[in-house]
Amino acid sequence: MSKILMIVSAADSLVLADGSTHPTGFWAEEVAASHKVLRAAGAQVDIATPGAVRPTVDALSLDSRGGVSETDAEEFRTYLDSIDDQLSSPLPLAEVRLSDYDALYIPGGHAPMADLAHDADLGRLLNEADADGTIVAALCHGVAALLSATTADGGFTFAGRDLTSFADEEERQGGLGDNTPFFLESVLRERGATVETGAPWSDKVVVDGKLITGQNPQSSTATAEATLKALAGR
Repeated sequence: MSKILMIVSAADSLVLADGSTHPTGFWAEEVAASHKVLRAAGAQVDIATPGAVRPTVDALSLDSRGGVSETDAEEFRTYLDSIDDQLSSPLPLAEVRLSDYDALYIPGGHAPMADLAHDADLGRLLNEADADGTIVAALCHGVAALLSATTADGGFTFAGRDLTSFADEEERQGGLGDNTPFFLESVLRERGATVETGAPWSDKVVVDGKLITGQNPQSSTATAEATLKALAGR
């Protein structure tokens, strides 16, 4: 049985470009749909957060304001309730050993921009995973977590790699707009990654060896399925 560590942001707020504070958290679909696909395939999925803090679901991800229908929102709520024991008692990220897992999986919501993007413990894990050939999957704004991984000379560990992320155009259309702390797609390009994005809100997954990335919430199921395919092909 494969063991997958789902790393979820512990942030519940994000400081915007204008200095104001915006409530945030993980995006419900990205955790619920991904966890469901992985567990249905027989994988053991553990959840870790910085400081073992219970993660907060972004209210917009369960609301029509976030483009989520009530039917879908109820499905996500029900699934999140079914894994509440894991969400209420996550593993402390600082104590995780990479050798215990076959893959790392990082869902989004804007919250990872507040903590995971510069978390030293996560950066250590990602560098170990890259060196050891362990599967790393990240989704939507969860791809911001990759920015925590730097080389000894201060470079970006994933420079030169093919990946996708929440697109700048999506941020403008349905995200934080110009008030975002940073445009993720642009920063990844600036750090040296080769970023491929599909049409806004389309299902897009990019696989580069053991690195798997999904563009947006619509890519949640496909990102989890690509992770399972990579695990099967080890």
